[in-house]
Amino acid sequence: MKQAVLATGRRKTSVAKVWMMPGSGRIIINKKPMDEYFGLETLKVDIKKPLAVTNTEGKFDVIASVRGGGFTGQAGAVRHGIARALLKIDSEFRPVLKKEGLLTRDPRMKERKKYGLKKARRAPQFSKR
Repeated sequence: MKQAVLATGRRKTSVAKVWMMPGSGRIIINKKPMDEYFGLETLKVDIKKPLAVTNTEGKFDVIASVRGGGFTGQAGAVRHGIARALLKIDSEFRPVLKKEGLLTRDPRMKERKKYGLKKARRAPQFSKR
């Protein structure tokens, strides 16, 4: 295997660059350990899902730099990046990752604001008098 594999993951407005290399299973996001960067346990589990599904936990070190969006979007972007990196490492992981839906880029985006409205669909308050 090559020294390090680079993959890009995206969700909403977040973009994550993920480097994966053989190691002890450390996950570093924006130069901080994952536990320090993401507070919620659900997000940490979400990020580790591609590794858990392929039984590669503790075999690879992950270094991710992620920008844009909120923390949930960033976690989704990192997860997508890890899944893509695993695919580059070993293409036999494809059926497992695909079955779990980890290779699909989540297409949901914030709807654009329309004129005359306060948000995408929120109309100004109406009063008869």
